[in-house]
Amino acid sequence: MPRHYKSLDHLLRPDARYGSRLASKIVNKLMWDGKKTIAQGIFYRALDEAAKKLAGTDPVEIFTRAIENVKPQLEVRSRRVGGATYQVPREVKRERQQSLAVRWIIENARKKKGKPMHLRLAEEIADAFNNTGASVLQKENIHKMAEANKAYSHFAW
Repeated sequence: MPRHYKSLDHLLRPDARYGSRLASKIVNKLMWDGKKTIAQGIFYRALDEAAKKLAGTDPVEIFTRAIENVKPQLEVRSRRVGGATYQVPREVKRERQQSLAVRWIIENARKKKGKPMHLRLAEEIADAFNNTGASVLQKENIHKMAEANKAYSHFAW
């Protein structure tokens, strides 16, 4: 990312139902071919399903806690030193943590097959809320890799 990059989050409008910018981000990431209405329908139905599954928990609380549970604190970045390439662990900035979490939840929901998207997304959100599932496993794997390569942290820039 260039040094002069500035986040455009302040331009993102909150969504209609929950008044949340995070919900808007999830809907935008879920959207294909500019079909926002369909993406919103999928997201809202998924939250309704997740709320049923989690016994009446507030939907806003469900997706915010799910994102919090998936956010990675560390990641590894490739760094060439001499002729060798090292995987150097780095802390992840707050905005990138959130975008990675949203991306992983949606990607892992899309990987599941055999059900409508809103049910797959509801499962993935409920699993992330309960600190289980593919997205949380992905975060844990990233953390393990960073921990394993801690010896190269002095190469960080």
